[in-house]
Amino acid sequence: MKRIIFTINLLIATIALCAQSLDEGKRHIYYERYQSAAQFFHSVLTQNPANAEAWFLLTRSYLLQNEPAKASDNLAKAPASIQQELYYRLAKAALLINNDKPAEALTLFTSAVEETKSKDADILAAIADIHIADKKGDANYAIELLQKAIKRDKKNASLLVSLGKAYRKMHNATEAYKMFKEAADKQSLASAWYELGEIFVSQKNADVYLENFTKAIAADKEYGPAYNALYDHYLYRNPAKAMDYFQLYKLYADKTLHQDYSYTDLLYLTDKFDSAIISAKKLIQTEGDKVQLRLYKLIAYCNQGTGDTSTALQYMKDYFQKEADSNFVVKDYENMAVLYGSSSIGETDSAMVYLEKAAEKTTDTTAVMGYYKNLASLAAKIKNYLAEAKWLGKYFHHSPQANNVTLFNWGLAAYKAQDYQQADSAFGLYTQKYPEQGFGYYWQARTNAAIDTSMQLGLAIPHYQKLTEVINKDSLTTTDKKWLSEAYFYLASYETNIAKEYEKAIEYFKNILVIDPSNEQAQKYIGMLENTISSNSNIGSR
Repeated sequence: MKRIIFTINLLIATIALCAQSLDEGKRHIYYERYQSAAQFFHSVLTQNPANAEAWFLLTRSYLLQNEPAKASDNLAKAPASIQQELYYRLAKAALLINNDKPAEALTLFTSAVEETKSKDADILAAIADIHIADKKGDANYAIELLQKAIKRDKKNASLLVSLGKAYRKMHNATEAYKMFKEAADKQSLASAWYELGEIFVSQKNADVYLENFTKAIAADKEYGPAYNALYDHYLYRNPAKAMDYFQLYKLYADKTLHQDYSYTDLLYLTDKFDSAIISAKKLIQTEGDKVQLRLYKLIAYCNQGTGDTSTALQYMKDYFQKEADSNFVVKDYENMAVLYGSSSIGETDSAMVYLEKAAEKTTDTTAVMGYYKNLASLAAKIKNYLAEAKWLGKYFHHSPQANNVTLFNWGLAAYKAQDYQQADSAFGLYTQKYPEQGFGYYWQARTNAAIDTSMQLGLAIPHYQKLTEVINKDSLTTTDKKWLSEAYFYLASYETNIAKEYEKAIEYFKNILVIDPSNEQAQKYIGMLENTISSNSNIGSR
């Protein structure tokens, strides 16, 4: 008799344990602890492999982790004796939906609904949740099933949450909001408040979604998704606060590799550079070829934060060597330029290469203009005047902030690079835009003088003449005097050596004396030219 009683008690305890394990597993799914859920259902099935619902929930746990192969492999181990049971068929249908076989899945779903005569709210909700969670699922069908389920179980607020998710999958935010709000008001479910918050995340209404995520935690302090949502919000706004929410999220969520990456990011964002480097290196070591290559960048940034530019550059080089070109972003090229251009590295040519790539990569026109200016400055630093002229020219033609100084510097850089054609274009443009200023005429004259070194073509003449007309003779500055003296001397030289117009040449030299009465050269050449004219006159009179 005692043995019979013991056997019965053991059987009752086993049944109770299985039931408890299912409830606990369902709680894990609700809290989005899918790894823990899978472990629980494995535990149940080890004790009772004939539990069809546990097989269904195990399959769901893997599918919710986006691991269909594991779901399929594990379901294949189910005993043949349960393969006609309702929950096993639902598990098989879930895999069919995931494998893009909706017609076959629908047959199994329909038979389950007909078998229960549309009266089992749990079955209806289970089928609906499959369609809601899977990208290939039918949200309309889910809505139809959930409306039936709610009629059968009016007090179950979680059904309203599922219905809200189905509406949101249909992009019907209005109806989704109504369902989530009704569920929150009816039972204050954390998931309902959380889903309400998610609606306003998509609308970028921070005040409202933060309020709802906070209400989710107030309703259930163990609801990890709400902590994760708050962490996401504060990640770049207030990293220290994000760290607080992240630590709470870790407390109530399954441990994942993603958390290790997130924690490393937070260490960097909160300026804990040494700790971030240690964490990143540990991930690189343990993950090997599977590691996210961005960690090399993160280590580089951390070393920059500590002032170790050399090590930072090495890790950025590692990143560029390992990562696919298509994954590089503008900031990557920009940072390489910063590192190469730093005082401790000082490789300006390399800095310019990466800065040019950043300019090519970005779609931000304002940023492009900044890159052009920086490239011009770097080129000037190493006296690469041709490159300086190139980038100043681009900046002038494309930036609304470009001005006369930009235009002048462009022309001057081209002049220094001995690209006189480009310089002539730039200074010619200067005279068009600022005809009242002497800068353009003076440098266009000098540029053409550099082109026409023998003066035979007289290219500089009209520009020097225009310069003498533009300068105000009544209030000469030191620069004005210099320019006029140079212009008159050049014009006098042309008239003397090329045109042989000595009288004109003398007039130009006399103009120099008006500016500078003590100019000995002007006086000398006037005397020489007057003697030449006199000699020619004497020869002509003979």
